[in-house]
Amino acid sequence: MAHPVHDVKTRSKTMKIGIVGTGMVGSAAAYAMALMGVGTEIVLVDANPALARAQAQDIAHATPFAKTVAIHAGSYADLKDAAVVIIAAGVSQKPGESRLALLERNVEVFRSVIGGVMQASPDAILLIATNPLDVMTFAAQRISGLPPERVIGSGTILDTARLRSLLGDHLGIAPTSIHAYVLGEHGDSEVPVWSSAMAGSVPIVSFAEQIGRPLDQAARTSIADQVRGAAYTIIEGKGATWYGIGAGLARIVGAIIDDERTVLSVSQVSDDIEGVRDVALSLPRIVGREGIIATLMPDLDAEERAGLKHSAEVIAGFSSKLGF
Repeated sequence: MAHPVHDVKTRSKTMKIGIVGTGMVGSAAAYAMALMGVGTEIVLVDANPALARAQAQDIAHATPFAKTVAIHAGSYADLKDAAVVIIAAGVSQKPGESRLALLERNVEVFRSVIGGVMQASPDAILLIATNPLDVMTFAAQRISGLPPERVIGSGTILDTARLRSLLGDHLGIAPTSIHAYVLGEHGDSEVPVWSSAMAGSVPIVSFAEQIGRPLDQAARTSIADQVRGAAYTIIEGKGATWYGIGAGLARIVGAIIDDERTVLSVSQVSDDIEGVRDVALSLPRIVGREGIIATLMPDLDAEERAGLKHSAEVIAGFSSKLGF
């Protein structure tokens, strides 16, 4: 039975959120949650305790200008009773290191991190933010042994936001009026879905024609390339991305602790995607207090279906080499 609104509000007022890994992504997520008032206690954990303390103090100094959120550094033990734990920990790629070698090193980091989290808070939902996102979501689910619906990768939530923003610019309408998704890998094989995209209640291609701003193949290709290339552009300019994904993580956590049951494009290990078994990738999913409540499969045309299968194969190609 659905919870009354007042129950949801009451529960959200006592929610603890943990973040393991307080570099740029982890700290940006903490900052976004503090400003948005997501939960009331945020615990930062890092292999470098001094970094976690510094990030906590810096973000705490912003809360008087925003929401009342307690934020402090701690150890794994301080994650006890956390509703959600964001994992943004990982190692950087060494010069000449293969992607698979990097993956294997990050899996070892995850074994240690998830072990600490599960010992302190076995009922927490894990929210994965470490790249390569979908493969690490698969690894986290296997290491934790949690049901797949309780291990959520941030997935294409940011790619979807970029797509809606660019479509809003093209059509001259608010991105919130656009219902369009990027599916599959959070990476180069991602699949923007045009065939079921809507503006308001009108198919998006028809909407574009009606207002004299057509979404022909050239326009769609340009927008898709900008979505796919956004991270590369940002990385070239400043070395990494963190604000966008920080806000995306805050949005997912808010949906969980307030039991919103909102539809978000996030990653989860799925039994079968277009014939590819045991693969983590993004689809529209209903997110609430228990994690992922249901998965939706949009109507796809033949090209999009083939693209989703290819994306699943790319991810599974790496996941299958990790030895789980």
